[in-house]
Amino acid sequence: MNKALEEAEQALAEEEVPVGAVVVRDGMLLGRGHNRMQSLSDPTAHAEMLAITAACERVGEPRLEGADLFVTLEPCAMCAGAVILARINRLFIAVDDLKTGACGSVFDVVREPRLNHRVEVYRGVLSERSQDLLAKFFATRR
Repeated sequence: MNKALEEAEQALAEEEVPVGAVVVRDGMLLGRGHNRMQSLSDPTAHAEMLAITAACERVGEPRLEGADLFVTLEPCAMCAGAVILARINRLFIAVDDLKTGACGSVFDVVREPRLNHRVEVYRGVLSERSQDLLAKFFATRR
């Protein structure tokens, strides 16, 4: 989660919503990303999407079986769908997103029994650091 928080700090420095994500398998960092929606003018440029894409490019496959995703803010429905499609095993979340979270807060896409893959979810990992970054960002927007 520390690497994901480094990505979130980079997003904050770039005046993006400070969310970071990393994909890890067998102790190896496969992909990393931070929100880049504003800089890329792309509504899909979420930290999770960028980290998953980087990891898939690195391994040369569209599936990341056996991999874990660490993310500083609970994934939205789009990102939760990508987690399912990539076959991520475990998801570690720092902070719940009570407005758009799709991993248990608002929806629970990653554990939907009608889908062909479910993800183990762990919440509250280094939550204070992530919450501090989010509070810092949104304080400047109000």
